[in-house]
Amino acid sequence: MSITTYLAPSVQHVQARWPGVLVCVVVALAATFLTDHYGGPQLLYALLIGLALHFLMADPRLSAGVNFCARTALRLGVALLGLRITWDQVAHLGWRTALVIALAVVLTISFGLLVAKSLGRSREEGLLSGCAVGICGASAALAVASVLPATRENERFTLLTVVGVTLLSTLAMVVYPFALQLLQMSSGQGAVFLGGTIHDVAQVVAAGMMLGPDGGEKAALVKLLRVLMLLPVVLVIASVYRRASDKTEPTQGGATTAIVGNGARPPVLPAFLVGFVVLMTLASLGWIPPRVNAIAGDASRWLLVVAIAAAGVKTTFEELLSLGWRAVAMLVAETVFIAAFVLGAILLLGLGSQL
Repeated sequence: MSITTYLAPSVQHVQARWPGVLVCVVVALAATFLTDHYGGPQLLYALLIGLALHFLMADPRLSAGVNFCARTALRLGVALLGLRITWDQVAHLGWRTALVIALAVVLTISFGLLVAKSLGRSREEGLLSGCAVGICGASAALAVASVLPATRENERFTLLTVVGVTLLSTLAMVVYPFALQLLQMSSGQGAVFLGGTIHDVAQVVAAGMMLGPDGGEKAALVKLLRVLMLLPVVLVIASVYRRASDKTEPTQGGATTAIVGNGARPPVLPAFLVGFVVLMTLASLGWIPPRVNAIAGDASRWLLVVAIAAAGVKTTFEELLSLGWRAVAMLVAETVFIAAFVLGAILLLGLGSQL
């Protein structure tokens, strides 16, 4: 096999993606220009400009590249952020913060089950929405869906949940930092709130950066506590449904997991989160030179700006209407619940004051 034949698929992938990638990079450059010359949050500018350019998604030549930036660039940016965080910093959060975050996750999932029952929805929908809101947004929804019974209803609700938590997370990224300023919270308290409430990792970092230079890192530390609960939660859910399936006829091949989207089963723990933890461990051991850390930090921020630009280009608030009012009510109620719980814990216990 010649090298040309070997490289042909890669060249085709690049050719299919570069127009959309170029659009996202231009949006990121425009956001950077506005920040450098007029001040203001770079990530928010990228989001708003991207939203204004949503009509470009109608061009099939751009969609592949925009999707690539929104998914791959985002995950790579979050993974690289691990080089700027150490386990000592996580330990510095304190046991009270860890306990509150763990309770927030468990109670939000339980609340999701309760809301689903009250609205006449299935237990699986309560688990999907509760885990998505309580842990880490779309990644949690896909991971949980992979261990739920493979039904058309579960598949459809999973896709709707992914859309819903992405929109709500984007909205929270914009609204929460301004609300924290009105409440006159410190940077540390704000980081605990943002990391403990916003659904997706990238939006947590983006919102945290609006609090100050190190706000994104502080919020990411708190968010990591929620993300670390993904594996035990998914394993518990898988165990429960596996025992239930043992009492009934097995499905074809004995599988009880849902196939989502393009037919691929997402991993129990997303690869970019594994990369985040691995890089974080390397940084904790002091194996990464300071110069590499600095470059990785700049690269991480730039990738996140490009990813947020792509998310803006992809997003239209009309998509929320397609969820139906019950699905919207579930996701909004769970979002309000976790925000109220974490805010109450911050005010009562003084969480974040040491950050």
